[in-house]
Amino acid sequence: MLESSELPDCFYSSSQPILVRPSSLTPSHSLYLSNLDDQKFLRFSIKYLYLFKKSVSVATLKCSLARVLVDYYPLAGRLRDSPEYDQKLEVDCNGEGAVFAEAFMDITAEEFLALSGKPNRSWRKLLYRLESHGFLDIPPLVVQVTNLRCGGMIMCTAINHCLCDGIGTSQFLHAWAHLTTKPTTDLPINPFHSRHVLRPRNRSPTAFTHPGFTRNTPNTDIPQMDLNLNRYLQSQPLVPSSLTFTSSHILHLKRRCVPSLKCSSFEILAYHTWRSWVKSLDMSPFLRVKLLFSMSIRKLLKPELPQGYYGNGFVLACAEATVNELVNTNSHYGVKLVQQAKLLVTDDYVRSSVNLLEDRTVRTDLSASLVISQWSKSGLEDLDFGEGKPLHMGPLTSDIYCLFLPVVGCLDAVKVLVSMPESAVNKFEYYMNDDFSD
Repeated sequence: MLESSELPDCFYSSSQPILVRPSSLTPSHSLYLSNLDDQKFLRFSIKYLYLFKKSVSVATLKCSLARVLVDYYPLAGRLRDSPEYDQKLEVDCNGEGAVFAEAFMDITAEEFLALSGKPNRSWRKLLYRLESHGFLDIPPLVVQVTNLRCGGMIMCTAINHCLCDGIGTSQFLHAWAHLTTKPTTDLPINPFHSRHVLRPRNRSPTAFTHPGFTRNTPNTDIPQMDLNLNRYLQSQPLVPSSLTFTSSHILHLKRRCVPSLKCSSFEILAYHTWRSWVKSLDMSPFLRVKLLFSMSIRKLLKPELPQGYYGNGFVLACAEATVNELVNTNSHYGVKLVQQAKLLVTDDYVRSSVNLLEDRTVRTDLSASLVISQWSKSGLEDLDFGEGKPLHMGPLTSDIYCLFLPVVGCLDAVKVLVSMPESAVNKFEYYMNDDFSD
């Protein structure tokens, strides 16, 4: 058994990593990215970690990856600055290939599972680190398969967020798994590549205020503490906090609102997390704080986004209040803010957001905001490459963005993962658990 939470070193096969190219000829062109795709807020790779009890042949995984990259050929390309649009990115669909590394780690699946409550820095060993000068130098898809002493495996993938959101990533990974187990069959869902469905439609002034965005221009009307909160959090030693809420926990939270206010599990848990986060950071009662949370727009737009669309099909809804309002009012008030933020996200609102992002000074307002991304409803935990579903699924790392994660084996449970300053993490966990202490 491991004596600490620190993982042992990875031992790589010779000549690692390699490039896995599409197994047949793919289109060669530039792929336009929508304004929702290439926001500076999304210029990073989403890093997923899967733990499987039994390994799958690396040769089989490489073969099926080469096959699925024929269908998802932009993931085998490279990001670059667009020569046509100022400060925009595009994908050079050149078939250069995805990075694939194979390694061994002297650990068992059971030993890793015992550590899987929350990520630590040593997990970074499980994804090959590429030397690069910047964001554009890193290929859109990086994979590492690490075989374990017990015959299990850990698969880590880094997928560029500018090309895929969580739902799109889930679609791609399921397509790869499908071709691993059924190599001679067609994909159940064909990918839809074009992002032109989210082009700006008109440049008329927007009727929406878009509180989730701000501009890169000095504003002396904003108190300095607003500007520095996010920078302060980033400058602190961060500690991951991981808390699991079962269906009974969530029902307990809901009972504080019903019967006068009905709410969804997401709405009550988002409010509860936001309020606990604010209380734990001891902020000024007059500071305005925001909750930004991802909302899928795939079925919300008219017409709906095409089936198989795997680009960024979400916007961030925004609820806001002063610290005093959020901390010293009941659940009805906070949940109502979350519900109202959701209702604002309409077809017109999304189109207005796309238009607004034509202004390159506009950016997501992270100054005094908690950002929640929901991974718990996209099927990411159901991935099966032929040897069973994962024992664990989650992010490779934790940061100040909050994730609502699925819990393997518990359909209605949600794991809340967020990194907090070391000085605040115990208070955050206390407030998150306080409602269940009686």
